[in-house]
Amino acid sequence: MAVTCFIRYQIDPFQREAFKRYAEVWGRVIPRCGGDLIGYFLPHEGSNDVAWGLIGFDSMAAYERYRATLKSDAEGRANFEFAQAQRFILREERTWLKDVTTTRNQPRQVAP
Repeated sequence: MAVTCFIRYQIDPFQREAFKRYAEVWGRVIPRCGGDLIGYFLPHEGSNDVAWGLIGFDSMAAYERYRATLKSDAEGRANFEFAQAQRFILREERTWLKDVTTTRNQPRQVAP
């Protein structure tokens, strides 16, 4: 069973660049610690204070292994500290989703 952690962030809209930096660091840390980073997303149109992060795992057990590895990752700890010091994340919600694996990473089809 594959699962995805869907993280919804309420961010300070005046600190979008700080959140972008935060997301870019996770782009290195998450794969190194065992997560399948699907991506981080900043607001483009509409609400200017909501961002998302999606991280996939083979199972909840794989997630628990990832968490243990993440705790010992110096760059990951520093990124958490950066977010706390800069206070650009106002709220964070996590939802766990079960993947419909046959729908993931489908190639784009060009219309005739």
